[in-house]
Parts: sequence; structure tokens; C-alpha cells
Amino acid sequence: MRDVLEDLFAWWEAGETVGVATVVGTWKSAPRTAGAAMVVGPHGEAVGSVSGGCVEGAVYDLATEIAADPLLPPALERYGVTDDDALAVGLTCGGMIDIFVERVSRSAFPELGDIVASVGAGEPVAVVTCVGPAGSDRFGRRLVLWPGRTSGSLGLARLDEAVTDDARGMLAAGRTGTLHYGMDGERRGDELTLSVVSYAPPPRMIVFGAIDFAAALAGTGSFLGFDVTVCDARPVFATARRFPAADRVVVDWPHRYLAAEAEAGRIDPRTVLCVLTHDPKFDVPLLELALRLDVAYVGAMGSRRTHDDRTARLREQGVPAEDLAKLRSPIGLDLGARTPEETAISIAAEIVAARWSGDGTPLTRTTGPIHHEAA
Repeated sequence: MRDVLEDLFAWWEAGETVGVATVVGTWKSAPRTAGAAMVVGPHGEAVGSVSGGCVEGAVYDLATEIAADPLLPPALERYGVTDDDALAVGLTCGGMIDIFVERVSRSAFPELGDIVASVGAGEPVAVVTCVGPAGSDRFGRRLVLWPGRTSGSLGLARLDEAVTDDARGMLAAGRTGTLHYGMDGERRGDELTLSVVSYAPPPRMIVFGAIDFAAALAGTGSFLGFDVTVCDARPVFATARRFPAADRVVVDWPHRYLAAEAEAGRIDPRTVLCVLTHDPKFDVPLLELALRLDVAYVGAMGSRRTHDDRTARLREQGVPAEDLAKLRSPIGLDLGARTPEETAISIAAEIVAARWSGDGTPLTRTTGPIHHEAA
């Protein structure tokens, strides 16, 4: 949804009515994840995608119809290979998706301006929408929540309270997905399906070591949507000019900077830490701390000999085996990479594989679903 917000907000601010289609459920090899969206503008413009092309035409027609007729309610449609005409409106990739289609205007979605402002300011915000069952008095209702406040209602105070607690947990982890409750808000029930779209600040990538490999990795990390920091204790190398793709360049001892960021609450389970210094005086105290933190990924660059020496030093410092097992070293997947740019792709590939529980095997050698669930 984030990639269509700018256009959606421009039409909303101008007082236009548009159709919005959002992926709220996926199965098997669905091409887009939950939260992907397409907006049909007031003059038939299409922004965004819900399926990578497979069902765009059918969704476009439905969104256009709902936007044009104020008497039409929202709709939840399932598309997949089980459709009677799979090639026309089904997913030829073999997956299945649920898409929620609604009319959006100033009156229908008054909180949109606040949501866009929060996203722009880096303030976490989540939109919870009841997307099932169709026809219930909860269907289409919306609750918007921030870490310290809420707006809107799903129609029942007890349900709002339960959803607020659970959805804030998802927001803290930057997760988008679905929740299920009973009609009266019971957590053990599953009659109600709620879509939670989280707009958390981008996950962080902290690259330690101001070297040419770090410059390439900063660019790749930025491309993947990370907020990128490059940190090095040497001011002559850690300059903004050398790392134009980084969001910030910090001159500090790596372990001291990481400790301060963790203490300030700016390290979370989505954070990835890439140690490219391969110098024991930087690496050992940094990794000793990094491996204790709850983060998504810790990788360290170096040869096999460097890895063995570094591991021995960490053991001497009392780092337990279960923490050492978290370390990705030598960093990256085996792509045969040599240049800084190729190495950055190798590291990024390992980060993606860790996120989605992939193993880096060429797809031509595998069977079964192409897409994985998040780790």
C-alpha cells in the first residue's frame, strides 16, 4: 500500500472518489504479498498492482464499478486457479489471493490524511479493516491505530480493545497480515477476518566498515527499502561523499554506536547488521554485542581463516555457542561474487533468504511453492 499512498492522498485531498483494491490474503505461489494495493483514479488511472498482472483487469473493473456507485458495498473477491476461467481472471502462477475492494473518499476514509502525515514523519501507524464475512455489520469497518492512540471503530468496544492490543504487536514488528476473532471480539473465535496493514518505519541496515564493499551494500540496501547507516571509527573514510546511498554516515567505534542505538530503542527484530571491517579490534567487541541482540540478521565479512580466528576470539570472550550459531560468516551466499557490487548482491540475497526461510537453491532444482512464509 505504501507505494500508492502519494497518488491516493492527492486524489483524496482534491475531494475525488477512487476505488482501492488491497491484497488481504495469499496462498501458495501468490505473486504479491498481503498489503499490496491498486488504486483506480477518478479518470480511470491505475496505480499499483495486486497480482503482477494476472488478475489486474478483473480487479480494475470491480474497483471502477464500486467507486462509481455509492450504493455498492465493499467487496471481497478470491482469485486463483480454481476459477472457472483461470486464464481470464485466475492466477496462472498457481496461487490464490483474496482482494478487498472499497470506495475511498474524504467522507469514507477521514483518517487518511493523518495516516499519510504519520508515514511521512516516520511514525508507526496501522490500518485494521474488517474484510469478512461479507454482509455482516462489521464488514468494511475500519480502526486506525498508532502506538499511543486510535481512531475509528470496528463496531464493538470489546473487539476494538482486543484488536488494538494484537495489531500493535504486529505494528511493532512491521508485519502486515490478518487476525481472526469471534463476532463479539473473542480471541478464540474465527468468524471475523481483519486485515492489518502496518506502516512502520523502514527496517534498518547498519553497515560497519567504511570500505568500497560497504558503499555497494549501502546502495543495494537502499534499493531493498532499508534505512541504511554506515558506521566506522575512522573519520577520513566515513564521509557522506563516499556513501551517497546511505541515509547517514556515523563516525564512532562500532560497538559503542550499536550499544547506544540499542539502548535508545532504535534496534528491533527487523534490523540487519553487516560487519565488513574484518579487523579484530572492531569485530570482536561489536559481534559480542550484536549476537546478543534480537535482530533479523548478523553477518561478518572475511576469509575462512578470518572467520576461524574471529570465532575463537569470540569464544574466549565467553560468547555461547547458541549465539555464535546466529552469525552468518563468511557473509553472503555462494554466488562466486568478486566485485563490491557482486558481493553486495550476495549479502542482500542472504538477507532476503533469511527473511523468507529460503536456502538459495536455484529454483530449477526445486519443486513445490516458489514463495515462502516469513521466518
